[in-house]
Amino acid sequence: MRRSADGEPGDGLTGEQRADRLKERIYITFTALAVVLALASHASELEAGEAALTLIVTVGGAVLAVFAADVIAHIAVHQVLPTRSEAQQMFAVSFGALATLVLPMVFLLFAQTERWTVEASLRASTIALIVSLAAIGWLAVRRVKLAWWQRLIVLLLEVVLGVAVVGLELLAHSL
Repeated sequence: MRRSADGEPGDGLTGEQRADRLKERIYITFTALAVVLALASHASELEAGEAALTLIVTVGGAVLAVFAADVIAHIAVHQVLPTRSEAQQMFAVSFGALATLVLPMVFLLFAQTERWTVEASLRASTIALIVSLAAIGWLAVRRVKLAWWQRLIVLLLEVVLGVAVVGLELLAHSL
């Protein structure tokens, strides 16, 4: 990866913009995981198309809510509409997080074409989303200026928090 003069990745984004993208990717991944876990508990009653539509509508609604919140917060704080550049950044941050749905949609397509069962596609989706969260966690800690064992502790704490979130989602659904 190219690096700028200050050692940051040469993607043209500020550190804050990269943080915003990571934050939204994490949020939307957890949202997708919650939906997939809920769908998995009813997988025997679902068609693949129903599961895909539920996932798209729910996660799409969350993405729209995040975008609306960004715009409203900008207006409230700055008392002006976002500039074109700011609006494009908000759009990219919010809607870029939809990339999280690629693998779950591919897996549900496998179920739609009867290559996999709905249960198997939702299980694979759960695994893919958890792996995605782990990868995001690694991206977050890999360049932190800490000793390797301190980065490992931070990564493990991220995993523990992630497992706690999944546990709470499962608990909430079982109530």
